Amino acid sequence: MTTDARSLGEGPGRQRILGIYLNDHLAGATAGAELVRRMVQEHGDTPYGEELRSLEVEISQDRRALLRLMTELHAPARRYKVYGAWVGEKLARVKPNGRLLRRSGLTVLVELEALRTGITGKARLWHALLSAAPAEPRLDSDLLEGLLRRAERQITRVDALHDRAASALLSPAGSPRTAPRAAADSTSGGNPV
Repeated sequence: MTTDARSLGEGPGRQRILGIYLNDHLAGATAGAELVRRMVQEHGDTPYGEELRSLEVEISQDRRALLRLMTELHAPARRYKVYGAWVGEKLARVKPNGRLLRRSGLTVLVELEALRTGITGKARLWHALLSAAPAEPRLDSDLLEGLLRRAERQITRVDALHDRAASALLSPAGSPRTAPRAAADSTSGGNPV
């Protein structure tokens, strides 16, 4: 281990690194909350709507949990990162999609993939903080375990939505379709191999 890596575990260097790490995740949480909010607006009246609304509530709760943790850890939110993520999510909407004035039918797939990436990052944050909890009394292991389990469930739900959307959008009309992987796994009671 290098001297630099060892020195991050103690004192002001550790607090600074922790603050940067948490603020980066807060920026991601802000972009994710905006993305799922927009997805609810765009797809709320589709078969995906109910599940997206549920995810929107949970993702907003997770963002608030992160803000509370940051307060407890004395890591102030850096507004420029939050605003930058908010603006970045808005700019990400402007992309070529083969249509001049309306959204592509494939947009839901790309959005679900982006949402999954964000949730996976959030799960890694909770896992990292859980790893640090034994040495950091301000971190509540039970809370972090609950947040991690919820993120894992969110990933499963987004995967099931993605499977449904991919099947609906990409399968040839009239071809036999197999059950989406996540739905098949939940009905059989087994885990994917």
